Amino acid sequence: MAVSWTGAKMGDRVLDVCCGSGDLSFLLSDQVGSHGKVIGLDFSKDQLLFASSRQESLSKNCFTNIEWVEGDALDLPFSDGWFDAITMGYGLRNVVDKQKAMQEIFRVLKTGSTVSILDFNKSNELLTSAFTEWMIDNIVVPVATGYGLSEEYRYLKSSIREFLTGKELEKLALEVGFSAARHYEIGGGLMGCLVAKR
Repeated sequence: MAVSWTGAKMGDRVLDVCCGSGDLSFLLSDQVGSHGKVIGLDFSKDQLLFASSRQESLSKNCFTNIEWVEGDALDLPFSDGWFDAITMGYGLRNVVDKQKAMQEIFRVLKTGSTVSILDFNKSNELLTSAFTEWMIDNIVVPVATGYGLSEEYRYLKSSIREFLTGKELEKLALEVGFSAARHYEIGGGLMGCLVAKR
């Protein structure tokens, strides 16, 4: 959904901010085809190396259109109005300056184009919030522990509590200049996706 909501089409130049291991980048690659271009940007060299190794092992023709770039979401190394679409998956919650990150996304996105930002949802519903915390404690962290990653995932509950609600994300997008912004709750309210048009 996050990729389709960008409106990216064959031949487009697209950016995946905070790309991590490349999941959204690979989906974007399918969306824009071999004549399109995908830039996966992350500040973690290790994540980019992992994404690159996945790219080689998956070996789909269109995946050759992906370039991995080490960079900062608060200072994107691209020209103004460079991209036809942008995604960000599970990244906005973790940047130190959410407004600056949104300003940078706005700056490098072409007029009339769309960004889709997928993340955990900070729900106002007590039951949904309680269920999210239960899942993190009883499923996510134990599974991560099995892979030796317990510390990397233990912060999730506090980062979600401190994150913006859907309405606050919409307001932030409009404040930095987007012409329209809508937050969709997905996965029973556990996840959310902000879709904003420049």
